[in-house]
Amino acid sequence: MPYTDLPTPALLVERSRLQANLAAMQETADTNGVTLRPHVKTHKSVAIARRQQRRGAEGLTVATVNEAETFVDAGFEDVRVAYPVTGRHKHERLQALRDKAAVSFTVDTVAGADQASAVYAEANAPVEVLMEVDVGHGRCGVHWSDDEVAVTLARHVASLPGLRLAGLLTHAGQAYDGPSDDETEEEALRRAARHERDRMLSVASALAEAEGLGVSPATFEISVGSTPSMAAFTNATHNGFRVTEIRPGNYVMHDAMQVALGAASLDDCALTVLTTVVSTQTTPDGTDRAFVDAGKKVFTTDTGYGTDGHGIALADAEQMRPHPGLRVDRLSEEHGWLTVDAPADLTVGDRLRIVPNHACVTVATQDRLHVVDGETVVDAWTVDARRG
Repeated sequence: MPYTDLPTPALLVERSRLQANLAAMQETADTNGVTLRPHVKTHKSVAIARRQQRRGAEGLTVATVNEAETFVDAGFEDVRVAYPVTGRHKHERLQALRDKAAVSFTVDTVAGADQASAVYAEANAPVEVLMEVDVGHGRCGVHWSDDEVAVTLARHVASLPGLRLAGLLTHAGQAYDGPSDDETEEEALRRAARHERDRMLSVASALAEAEGLGVSPATFEISVGSTPSMAAFTNATHNGFRVTEIRPGNYVMHDAMQVALGAASLDDCALTVLTTVVSTQTTPDGTDRAFVDAGKKVFTTDTGYGTDGHGIALADAEQMRPHPGLRVDRLSEEHGWLTVDAPADLTVGDRLRIVPNHACVTVATQDRLHVVDGETVVDAWTVDARRG
């Protein structure tokens, strides 16, 4: 059926663009001699994860225990929780999955490691953990420049029953900050990718030099990855260590943030939100407005470097041509507010497709992805892990 027959709001995934994005990131991994372990938090869809694995991805990255359960129950046999898991109950849920799949997760504190050990010490085999490193984002992880803290935590993890220190993991979230005043977008992406790689190799080298840890380039994993940093990623060797794994997630869809950062073009964006115009008004000051049936519950309120409003309204979705006179400048709970700056000829009932700022959050608001080829809906995929 034509996608214009769908009730709105609805999420549309352009099949050809999705396939091209999957192929491009797999090529990045293959060219650099690393494993692609994609982060499924962007799509939360078993159907897309299976397509990623058919392209060559090995294992999955998840953000929550619920995502781990969803994908293991669907038959995936290797999941990595790129998040500091805390609390006995969550660890017991992960332990229950280990009969069916390889499970690993991150630690970045002594307390977190101790909580994990209390559960896995009772298991038949130790669980793999990766020490999270902060390479500049400032969120979780031991700071890359503090070798003493990294070595101390690594030794503590290695001493605990039930845990095996398998490697290091990071997320270069600072890649979303955009360029400094004297950089281009391309230069900023190269800097973020270089810092992510080199700082991780430096920490690995420090651990290798520490007595008693037995860290070796032959067996130690170094896991990196954000979609923008992967746009400029090249591998390198330092004291025998190389990045072994990349974990981008957003690349399957891309979004307005990736376009603003220079990590993708608008033509790479596979996800759009199909909306309906529910009202058009002219305010007392002469501002022309249109209102659509997708607000905060569909679009993210996230904004970032280079974004203009809360998404990119398209004049021509087939050619991915933005509408020059429409700006999604405000969101209510159920309404998207568009300012009409140029003739748009919009009337109630018209359909608009809008590229969201942040695809990951937008997908998490909906139950279904409608796969389209041009104007035709060709499939529908469930957002299987939406509940967490």
